[in-house]
Amino acid sequence: MPKDKVCLAYSGGLDTSCILAWLIEKGYDVVCFMADVGQEEDFEAAKQKALKIGAKEVYVEDLRREFVEELCFPAIQCNAVYENIYLLGTSLARPVIARAQISVAQKTKCTLVSHGCTGKGNDQVRFELAFYALQPSIKVIAPWRIPEFYNRFAGRNDLLDYAAKQSIPVTSTKSKPWSMDENLAHCSYEAGILEDPDTTPPTDMWKLTQDPESAPNTPEDFTLMFEKGIPVKLSYKEAGKAKTVTNPLDLFLTANTIARRHGVGRVDIVENRFIGLKSRGCYETPGLTMLRSAHLDLEGLVLDREVRALRDQFVTFNYSKILYNGLYFSPEREFLEESIKASQKNVNGQVRCRAYKGQMMVLGRSSETEKLYDATESSMDEITGFEPSETSGFIGVQAIRLKKYGAMKGEKGERL
Repeated sequence: MPKDKVCLAYSGGLDTSCILAWLIEKGYDVVCFMADVGQEEDFEAAKQKALKIGAKEVYVEDLRREFVEELCFPAIQCNAVYENIYLLGTSLARPVIARAQISVAQKTKCTLVSHGCTGKGNDQVRFELAFYALQPSIKVIAPWRIPEFYNRFAGRNDLLDYAAKQSIPVTSTKSKPWSMDENLAHCSYEAGILEDPDTTPPTDMWKLTQDPESAPNTPEDFTLMFEKGIPVKLSYKEAGKAKTVTNPLDLFLTANTIARRHGVGRVDIVENRFIGLKSRGCYETPGLTMLRSAHLDLEGLVLDREVRALRDQFVTFNYSKILYNGLYFSPEREFLEESIKASQKNVNGQVRCRAYKGQMMVLGRSSETEKLYDATESSMDEITGFEPSETSGFIGVQAIRLKKYGAMKGEKGERL
């Protein structure tokens, strides 16, 4: 009888290398799937490691452009953010990874898929909801929710011991046991000593960005151009020569390079996971931080006030929550993305920026096509078509209910 075939989301790291060996122990034929979403990884070495452990096949899929265009750019368009700080770097990558993994599973006739997500985290939800939407008949093996597995491997030290016995090389060590997840948008750090929310992250933990204190003493200026809320051109200087990049992937990579050089995009937070637990996470999100900040600034110049308010109150909040909670492949996400596009029709223009010592500052913004801002109308030195006397009526109407409220409070003897 042929063995059941499993497609494992493989990273080459400690958890999935041990899971690969364990699945083989359990009698499965395993096809490994690796997603290139921009992480700094020696994919060929990881592929050879998987084959050495016993994988039947290994597929490496380049998803970087899809990741940028289909996930990162819509997130920039709606200024997606979770709990006011987290720019959703991990969440953004999960839909493209899940979609590609199911595609490989279908191609290789796997009836099961597996992943290395912890039973206490968000990613198990994100991946599995995606799997079931993409292929409703798929079956999932989640080792970190199987008692036989998690009782055998109670912590990372048990995995490290198992890896040593199986001769599996890993980068995680007992002295630095935190977990990392990297993609084109960011790198996250959690677990180990970071589980104490009052522990300061070690300076050597941060992988992507220069320490702001030791970043260059000279600021770096660049200009970002947007069309319908999407970054379409980045202009900067390299060795004194003017450079321009327009390819979506290259633009994102260039933004990353500038931000990383100047230490932009570090955050250290405690967040509320979807499953109900609080979690401490440290994140580096260099290029995405700068692109989102520039986009947010441009909207102040070109976006209608009421459109912006509705988008912020409804679309941004709910789109961010959908991404975080793993509901990307849902009708509500499709609805919200159409709303995002509608809100961005007039977000056209450019933003002049500066990166320096961990900060991204806006130097100026302009638009050749959008005319909501009128310098002469807003000027304190010109009357133009705006009659200041008309404001008296505006204030009077706005004051009607406040006068009533103030009178009521006064009659009750209550202090305003």
